[in-house]
Amino acid sequence: MTAAAHCIFCDLIQGAAEVSICYEDAEAIAFMDIQPVNPGHVLVVHRHHYEGLHDLPRDLGMHLLEVAMRLASVVKTATECPGMNMVVNSGAAAGQDVFHYHVHLIPRREGDGFDIPLPFPGSEMPDRTLLDAMAARIIAVLRDPMRDPAPRPAPAVSR
Repeated sequence: MTAAAHCIFCDLIQGAAEVSICYEDAEAIAFMDIQPVNPGHVLVVHRHHYEGLHDLPRDLGMHLLEVAMRLASVVKTATECPGMNMVVNSGAAAGQDVFHYHVHLIPRREGDGFDIPLPFPGSEMPDRTLLDAMAARIIAVLRDPMRDPAPRPAPAVSR
């Protein structure tokens, strides 16, 4: 995050505004979304600022996933909902509007009006050769010895 950027989630984590916390530990905090899709909509957030999925160190991402998975079943029980979406929007093109990485836990009920249609109605099934070509490109990137496999936190400064 640049010094000029403002992050509402950082403000919430630092206690600068009201927030309804439902979980917290040394690395993560979870709170109720103030514009919920359905009652019980929770956001799981890291206490430190990471803009999106590509900025988040792997170990911290795994911790947030573990917290989200633990909370998903608890929220499902508390809301008595039959379904749950776990959603991450990373980047403006993906619909992210608060640029502090977070996971949405959205309790779902039949006919609630919210939809993430998959398969996407506007997509067509591509030719198998196109699918195979994209799979080969992904494999090539995975095998690239110069690729950084996952972002890492900055090294600690020794004194």
